[in-house]
Amino acid sequence: MDLTYEILLTLHAIAGVIALVTYWAAALLRKGSPAHRAVGKAYLLAMLVIVVTGAPMAVIIAMKGKPGIATFLGYLVVITATGMWNGWRAIRRKGQQQAFRDGTYAAVAVLNVVVSAVVFTVGWQMSQALLMGFSMVGLLGGAQMLYLRARPMASPRWWLEEHFSAMVGCGVATHIAFLAIGLDRIVRMAGIEPPSWYHLIAWFLPLSLAFVAVPLLRRKYNTAPVARPA
Repeated sequence: MDLTYEILLTLHAIAGVIALVTYWAAALLRKGSPAHRAVGKAYLLAMLVIVVTGAPMAVIIAMKGKPGIATFLGYLVVITATGMWNGWRAIRRKGQQQAFRDGTYAAVAVLNVVVSAVVFTVGWQMSQALLMGFSMVGLLGGAQMLYLRARPMASPRWWLEEHFSAMVGCGVATHIAFLAIGLDRIVRMAGIEPPSWYHLIAWFLPLSLAFVAVPLLRRKYNTAPVARPA
């Protein structure tokens, strides 16, 4: 089991580095250009490896008697996979909002709400404020998906907002993984002990910046809703 975990961890880490680089490359390239699309695909492939390796890692961690870490990792797999799926489907279904918000979309939304409730419960039982606080991400995300299924966006560029919102969400996961896991390990290997508040910053700073980035992107790409017909 240890060898399996080490292989998964290595693949996970390599994919994480690729995801971090390609995320910023796609962000800086002209949107919609061939280069942007190619790098974006590379980013999603790297994120797919992260999700595929993260799920069995969570199971192994749970078997080692670390339910809190396993729960959190499994939760991150769910909300990250949701962002990837929504971002990819928004491009594939542009012009077909009803098809985008189909029954599978609703099922994924409910899954996010249920998993978030489980994470909050585990956090409550373990007195882990981080688990309880971060469970709100999936809860609010799933609730918003259900709301938008009942009341679809009125903007003709709804698909663009869905895409960049999902990619910002994936970026949050990418940067949290780098700050809370990758950079943390590098610092510890250098013989430096991170301060107690570092992990709260590592988890919640990327999330806070996302709440700023989405409205700015909405204004930049003019995805505000148009007036609905009477």
